[in-house]
Amino acid sequence: MTKAAAHQRLRRVDRLRSSKDYRRVNRTGSRSAGRHFVAQRAPGRDTTRPCLGLVVSKRVGNAVARNRVKRRVREWFRTHRDALSQAGEDFVVIARSGSADLSQKAIAAELSALVAK
Repeated sequence: MTKAAAHQRLRRVDRLRSSKDYRRVNRTGSRSAGRHFVAQRAPGRDTTRPCLGLVVSKRVGNAVARNRVKRRVREWFRTHRDALSQAGEDFVVIARSGSADLSQKAIAAELSALVAK
């Protein structure tokens, strides 16, 4: 793996993993809703790097569709991480039904708009 590829990886410290962290973002954060996604944001545990949490329920589709949505949201997060790190916030992205039908560009556009709110 090259250095550039290693820099782009979404490491374990870049993800919200515990239910305690999800609850913290849900209780203390702000919420922006779009047609296919809901973005919650709260001040992060680590102010130097943003963390991402994903919630993709069975309403989105079968396992293949849910995993595709998660991969695409993670890809958006990886490519926009530098801009998001200035805020020092943690993000939870909740996928709604219909998000599995979106292209990568459409997902990126909607998530960027939600985070900018």
